[in-house]
Amino acid sequence: MTEGSFLSKATQMSQSRLFVQLSVGLLLIAAGVGASCPIELSPSSVVVRYGDPVSVNCTTTVSHGAMGWEASVGGIGITEVNHLPWNVESLTEWGISALCFINTNEQCQKNLNIVVYTFPEKIQINSTADSNGMMVEGEEYNITCEIPKIAPVQNLTVKWYNGDRIIESDVLEIIEPNNLKNTKQPVKLLSTFPFTPTRNDSGARFRCEAQMDLSPVGPHLNVSSQELTITVVFGPDVQCSNIIELMENESLEENCNIAGNPTPSVKWLKDGQPFNSTTPMRRENAGMYTLEANGLLSVQKNIQVHVLYGPELNCPSIYMAEEHTPHNLTCTVEGFPEPVTVWYRDDEVVELPKTLTRLDAGHYLITASNNQSNVNATVEIIVHYQPSEIFELQDLEVHIGSTVELKCSSSGNPRPTYTWNYYQTDNVMEENEDGVSRLEIHSATAYNMGTYTCHAWNNKGRISRTIKVTVIGAEQECPLEITPNPMVLEYRSRAQGATCSSTSAISTNVKRMYWEGVESDNMTWFTNTNEDWGMTPVCTATFQGIGKCQKSLNFTLYKKPDSVSIYHVHRLSSVEEGKEFQLRCDIVSIAPAQNVTVLWYKNQDILKETGCQLENNKTCKLSDVRSPVNVSATINVNLQRKDDEAVFRCEARLNLRLNPLPTTTSSTLKITVLYKPKINTTKLPKEIPVFRGYSEELVCEAEGYPIPKIQWHYNPESHVNVSKGNLTVSEPGIYNCTASNDVGSASHVVEVILKEDYLPLIAGFVALAVVAITIVFLLIYSVYYKNTKMRHYNFKNPKFSEHNGNVAHSNGDLQFPMTRLSTQYISA
Repeated sequence: MTEGSFLSKATQMSQSRLFVQLSVGLLLIAAGVGASCPIELSPSSVVVRYGDPVSVNCTTTVSHGAMGWEASVGGIGITEVNHLPWNVESLTEWGISALCFINTNEQCQKNLNIVVYTFPEKIQINSTADSNGMMVEGEEYNITCEIPKIAPVQNLTVKWYNGDRIIESDVLEIIEPNNLKNTKQPVKLLSTFPFTPTRNDSGARFRCEAQMDLSPVGPHLNVSSQELTITVVFGPDVQCSNIIELMENESLEENCNIAGNPTPSVKWLKDGQPFNSTTPMRRENAGMYTLEANGLLSVQKNIQVHVLYGPELNCPSIYMAEEHTPHNLTCTVEGFPEPVTVWYRDDEVVELPKTLTRLDAGHYLITASNNQSNVNATVEIIVHYQPSEIFELQDLEVHIGSTVELKCSSSGNPRPTYTWNYYQTDNVMEENEDGVSRLEIHSATAYNMGTYTCHAWNNKGRISRTIKVTVIGAEQECPLEITPNPMVLEYRSRAQGATCSSTSAISTNVKRMYWEGVESDNMTWFTNTNEDWGMTPVCTATFQGIGKCQKSLNFTLYKKPDSVSIYHVHRLSSVEEGKEFQLRCDIVSIAPAQNVTVLWYKNQDILKETGCQLENNKTCKLSDVRSPVNVSATINVNLQRKDDEAVFRCEARLNLRLNPLPTTTSSTLKITVLYKPKINTTKLPKEIPVFRGYSEELVCEAEGYPIPKIQWHYNPESHVNVSKGNLTVSEPGIYNCTASNDVGSASHVVEVILKEDYLPLIAGFVALAVVAITIVFLLIYSVYYKNTKMRHYNFKNPKFSEHNGNVAHSNGDLQFPMTRLSTQYISA
């Protein structure tokens, strides 16, 4: 079969199948049936670039008659599979549709959502302006964006940009084919942006961008055109009135702006003669001027120019004088009309005295005015005098973590210079501004407690003030650091040193620092590990603002015990079950006792953790002795039989800042558990039957340690047999089993009940019955046999033979006399 005939038949089958599917679908809709089709498409939607391959898997998990693909390209006929892929090597059909179907009791199908797209690599931007992109201000132009073949157009958006700013998202006009807005085939698009430029738009860079969003299955595509740069031409635009008023020394150019593109050429004429518009104007330059501007167009304008004359005031900005000394401060004023001069201080009119004091120091404002303008000048009068008393700095309290400011100010001229004496820290900022010195303490800590002294001085004198700062919620900290701290060393180990230093990096904070009891200035203290048991080294220092303080080294010299032993307090190796006993752990020569913890182990598990006691029964933790001592610990234990042969040990541990902690373990102690007997009543019930003539063995077993001894108690007249603790009986009675050891005893009473054995009697009766039945049978058989073979004789009154009286034998002689009986037969 050729490929064409196969495709033709496949097409006919697809059409028939489509008709059946439509019919079934209409019937299901009419019947109100809604059932999902058990088909899974992977992927369920595809987005394919025109000409690219595509592959979709159709899968079902239900039993069916057949599976197939209906597609305008790559359709597959009915196949009996559960997994059927649809493959197209190059998809070139824009309006393609495909569905997968299966035939069960009813045919069902699933449509594949297919989008075929194409996207241009370049788009073109044009405008109705000239080829250089030049536009005239106020005229309307069209900027167009031409997009070549693209599909599907429904997913396309065109955005217009001025630089990087979006200015419009345009509605598209389809050029080819015409007005097919819903087509799936490629189309050519044109986007138009109408634009009326202003002078501010000159140099604008326009571009268009085409965006196609095929998500969530497909890509997000975009392409941008090249930039279109425009130039806006206008003017000349003369931006000044027919009358110009300007101040002296101002220019015509400053007061009349001429704008245009291209830049216009400007000419000023006075009395027909050119005049430089940048020349500073004087009073003699006032008059009528003609302005000529040439650019895109030509403009001519007559302008009247007026020059105004304001006051000119000259004063020294700073004037310095000694207190109580006459001054020679003067100011000069020029202007027309003649200006009026006024002195101001703090917005009040004043007259300057001839002799100045510190109260006259300050800033003065001098104004000069006429009917044209006002001018002013400021003069700072400085009067020299020595610093005054510091009055704002007082003792204060601040809460921990808060921020506070210390202010030191003194009036003086020249302005005083300030210095502070205090314990300097990183959270204290010093600032000198406007004749005031401030210390700002941020997030106050204990290190900010202490005295603060402010010094103010100039070349006329000096003054100081000291205050105290208290930080509420904090205790005074001594800014010392001992390294290492704590120091933990073992007895007779190599000696080490501890160094004392200031926590501040500022050397001026420390006045003096030393170790107590050490004559040298060496700030490293060395220990003697052979004898420094109770040593507490102290480092002392004197600090700026804090004074004298000290810090101790947390020094511990420790020694592991010479031995650790565990034993029963009564020196026993065994204990009774359930009875509490005491174990003791002796630790010889250990230090320091305050840090000792005793761990008790039963087998491999920690039983308990306890403290210890000194030989005087004082608790170790309350001891102030740091040298080696003997200590002990006890623990109460209660064992059960399951704990038999338990192994105990104790461990002395020094809880120091070491890793691992120093520990010493004792040897092990094995404890045997003794417990009283317990009789096994499973093997020995309370009642035991015995049949007459038979015997029964009574088994008495008991668990206990030491191993129990078994004894039986019973009637001495009873016939019994005792073997290995078991009793063999054949008579009824009461039998008492007693199990005993050193711990205790247990008893169990057994009642033996006699039972008759009727089996032999029954067997005898059965045997007798069998014998009787046999005899009866033989008798019956014998009578029957005789009556059928011979006559019946009567034995009454027999007459014996005279010769011997015997009945004849088989030869005719009888063994005993007989009389003839009447003949009769006995029926069997």
